[in-house]
Amino acid sequence: MGHKQSLFEIEWWVISKRSIYLIIALLLFGVLVGALSVYLWIYGNPFEKESRPQAPTGARFISFDGDVRVVRAQTRETVQVNANTQLYPGDIVQTQTDGRARILLADGSTLLVRPNSVVTIRDSRAAEGGQQTHVRVAVERGQINVRTEEQTEKTSNIVETRLTESRLAAQTGASFGVREDNTEDIRVSAGSIETTTRGGEKTVVRAGEYVAINQTGNIARRERLLDVPVPVAPRDLERIFASSSGTSITLRWQKPASGTPAYYRVEVATSPFFVSAGKVIERDQLTNTEYNIGELRPGIYYWRVRAVAPSGQASEWSEPQKFSIVVAQGSGQVVIWDVSVEYVAGNIYLVRGRTQAGNTVRIAGRETLATRDGTFQLQIVVPPATRELNIEAEDSQGYRGQYRFALNGGRGTSDAANRR
Repeated sequence: MGHKQSLFEIEWWVISKRSIYLIIALLLFGVLVGALSVYLWIYGNPFEKESRPQAPTGARFISFDGDVRVVRAQTRETVQVNANTQLYPGDIVQTQTDGRARILLADGSTLLVRPNSVVTIRDSRAAEGGQQTHVRVAVERGQINVRTEEQTEKTSNIVETRLTESRLAAQTGASFGVREDNTEDIRVSAGSIETTTRGGEKTVVRAGEYVAINQTGNIARRERLLDVPVPVAPRDLERIFASSSGTSITLRWQKPASGTPAYYRVEVATSPFFVSAGKVIERDQLTNTEYNIGELRPGIYYWRVRAVAPSGQASEWSEPQKFSIVVAQGSGQVVIWDVSVEYVAGNIYLVRGRTQAGNTVRIAGRETLATRDGTFQLQIVVPPATRELNIEAEDSQGYRGQYRFALNGGRGTSDAANRR
């Protein structure tokens, strides 16, 4: 009997140890689960970002310049925009003084965010294979330009501000401005928008119309849209040669295609964003379509112009035109000689001559390069009753010489040699 009692006691101890091991394992598992729960409660799911929808299904940056930032809707983290930055509903896009960004939205429309602007991407999603899209952006400050494409019946594209909510139709181009004095304006260059103001007014703004909203949320003024003046000179990327002390230049532009301006404003700056520190010239109340600047020193410059109507409506700025003033090296003599003009038939002539090797020669809208020995030949067509030709030669440094020659083959004289 004593032998059997011993066996029973040994088996009982084995069972007890297994139970203890199981209890310890359960306690450890409970501690791990509890720790994990506390971590998730405090820090959130670390894999949450990976489960978010990808940018191509919503909104994404097409291009950006300068300082552009995004404030994340979920974390309120501010990130600097780069080539890989994605956008999600609720994100806030901020452009600084030297920043601007172009964004592609879910319905194929594009959003241009101007400098010093704050815009929230409230919604940008597509469903049913792209047949149903919902886009909603909110302008808190600054200016945006929107361009919509074709739309289906299930498409909605809405721009909201503090004072208005506007639904954009298909093929519409419009800009929305929110100023610091709590007034706003809407410009529609193409298509139409349906706008409801905070004051309860509901109206349709069509192509070629401008609407100003006052601080109370009512339409203060509605009038014909004043178009942007067209810059003429200096041309974009034009080089102007000068002495080391600088040169005078004349800014020229065309009147707006629609609207009657009371005056113009022009700006010249060393920055394409026309930041205050980089502005060289600011002129207002100009009634002519040109303005002369004296002694502009060598360097790279940008200029733009806008028109202002008698009512106070200001057009958008023209696109910045870049030009450079370069110090002339050497004599810069570009000459043309031994010119002969041969009649071929009708209004067709064959022009031959000589200039420095490699120069570009332009006559009657056509051009050619001088050969290694400096000779050139061009067959041209001129308008009836033309008595003389203007011939221009330009070297690789941008120096130019312009001359006039008679069509009867006689040798001409210099008209304006070495013009810039």
